[in-house]
Amino acid sequence: MPARKRSRKKSSRRYGNAASKRVESAMRRRKRGTLRSGKGGRGGRVKSRKQAIAIGLSEARKKGAKVPARRRSKKSSKRSRKRSS
Repeated sequence: MPARKRSRKKSSRRYGNAASKRVESAMRRRKRGTLRSGKGGRGGRVKSRKQAIAIGLSEARKKGAKVPARRRSKKSSKRSRKRSS
C-alpha cells in the first residue's frame, strides 16, 4: 500500500506583520527610555519588557492590525456574570 501524504491545514497567523512592527517599535522606545505608560503617555517610564510588548500590541489594535482580542481576567468576567444575573 503506498504511503499517503497528509494534507495539513495552513495555519493562519495569529498576529500580522504590522503588529510585530508596532511591538518592535515599542521595544526600541523602551530601550531609549522614551516609552511611557498611561493615557496620552502621562504615566511613568516603562521599564518592563512585558509592559512594552503590551503597549505595542495595544497600539496595533488601535491602528486596526491583525491582533487577537485582549484576554479578559477571570475577576472581570466573574463580575460581569454577577451583574447580568
